[in-house]
Amino acid sequence: MDRPADLRIEDLRTPEFDPAVVAMMEGVVEASGPIQFHSEALLGAATEQTGLVDFGDDGFRECLRVLLDSLEHEGNLSPFGRFSYFQMLLQLAKNRLRLEDLIRRHPEILAVEIEAPIVIAGLQRTGTTHLHNLLSADPGLRYLPYWESLEPIPPESVAPAPDQPDPRRAATEVALQFQDQVMPHFKRMHEMTVDHAHEEIQLLAIDFSTMFFESVVALPAYRDHYVSHDQTPHYRYLRRCLQALTWLRGGRRWVLKSPQHIEQIPAVLATFPDATVVFTHRDPVSVLASTTTMLAYSARMHQNPVDTHGLGTYWADRTERMLRRCVSERDGVAKDHSLDVLFHEYMKDDMAVVGRIYERAGQPLPETSRTAMAAYMRAHPRGRFGRIAYKLSDFGLDADEIRERFRFYVDHFGIEEETTAL
Repeated sequence: MDRPADLRIEDLRTPEFDPAVVAMMEGVVEASGPIQFHSEALLGAATEQTGLVDFGDDGFRECLRVLLDSLEHEGNLSPFGRFSYFQMLLQLAKNRLRLEDLIRRHPEILAVEIEAPIVIAGLQRTGTTHLHNLLSADPGLRYLPYWESLEPIPPESVAPAPDQPDPRRAATEVALQFQDQVMPHFKRMHEMTVDHAHEEIQLLAIDFSTMFFESVVALPAYRDHYVSHDQTPHYRYLRRCLQALTWLRGGRRWVLKSPQHIEQIPAVLATFPDATVVFTHRDPVSVLASTTTMLAYSARMHQNPVDTHGLGTYWADRTERMLRRCVSERDGVAKDHSLDVLFHEYMKDDMAVVGRIYERAGQPLPETSRTAMAAYMRAHPRGRFGRIAYKLSDFGLDADEIRERFRFYVDHFGIEEETTAL
């Protein structure tokens, strides 16, 4: 494969946009008017746009209040960032209303079994996305495609006929085209397509308690609230979402994936006691260099300028906390329901790792599944868009200091150190 040359992004701190993108952003902001980060404004708009009033259990309201306050005082949002973040939250509130309405009309949804999901738990940039998409290529597993994650419950008025395309797919395609205009290099780090297997963190966001929000912009107050509260009720809400999606589109055994699972192992097991948990591990030096680069680049959607050094400090601290919880709680998952995957082993032979996962999960791996996975890999070779050259120093971090700081984790799991110059 002829792969584009590696690219170094030079405008992480002060994003530069095509003039047409700038004009579009300014036009949207001008047309939208002032944005209020208040629960009443957000939930009122969701009610007005859906005609629905029942948000279900009120437990989400405190999380939402803390989130909105943190965004207002810590988000450092650009004018367009205020608009786009509010629109994202508004869609989540509408998703919540539609979910509750669907369950009210079809209470049998709550009897749907979510059987023995395969849960991928690992930091960003540890191979989780490729592994998730590879397993999702198997027709024997159910996954959450990107288009479904953004609007899980369609309005009854736009529900497609059985032989017609789902309009949510077209809407997602438009959103991805815009993303590609604003962040043309993002696909080098994380390819997104309409049918891309997406994290269920998007469903957890409907309950407004998830680390998803701090991955968009750093939010210390919201983070502190999130990590100090038991997340089991919010994982139960995730299960409620999965029940509805299973009832709507079928499928039995889900394959799930999110970085936040590695610090929420008790909540995962309380909600999915028969899950098989796959822990992915990679040298934290490479993880942090790659993660902070990706997050800083995507932050241009909401901030300008981007505090790259502040981002580095935030995610070095955040990552250490996640990995310490992983080390202390990993053994709480039964050996016959879990396994550890080292990044260098996965890169060497991904299908051998898949075989180990399926054996541990008791999941059949027939030739049809292998063929589907092989087709996915042919269509999505690694690095087909080129890679990003990154440096920890861009974020005020020193590779040697980070390596020593995370020695507890590397030694615990026997992780191979990577020699890429950082």
